[in-house]
Amino acid sequence: MLILSCSAQLQRLEGVLRRSLPLTLPVYGAVMNINRGNPADYEVVVDSWPDFGALLARRRGEVASGDTGRGTGWAWLHPGVRVAPLSPAHVDLLNETWRYGGNSRSRDYLRELLGQLPNLCLQDGTGQPLSWVLTDQFGTGTHGYTLPEHRRRGYMQAALATAARRAHARGFPTFG
Repeated sequence: MLILSCSAQLQRLEGVLRRSLPLTLPVYGAVMNINRGNPADYEVVVDSWPDFGALLARRRGEVASGDTGRGTGWAWLHPGVRVAPLSPAHVDLLNETWRYGGNSRSRDYLRELLGQLPNLCLQDGTGQPLSWVLTDQFGTGTHGYTLPEHRRRGYMQAALATAARRAHARGFPTFG
């Protein structure tokens, strides 16, 4: 097995995988992450290059660092609401509100997503999250939620649209 580390090889692999979507989507997402800064710290292993028959994308096990694409806001949100990244301090709130949460494994998973991959939330004037979206290593929305008392105000639509726009700007395909 051969670990691909050359950027030219990884760019070529991304093009090959793109032509076989949607069958290659899980591996394609990992290769895209690698080619765009590798925030999830993946590596790609092939049986041979360039005529590979088997391909594996896996975590390297190291902690990722650097910019994860967080930043700008929306102009049409309600006054006092702003776009900001979630922080590790919010992991308990996310774990309590997630349908599959409420246990230590889900808490660890959410903490990992917060620490390594792009996310955003809409916050009130005091910095409390109202609505949020987390992405996974494939650039897809994996966890989104709006607190019940803030629903029907368009917050999730704004959060999803912002997350999709940021993912698209980084080269991830947009579906739906």
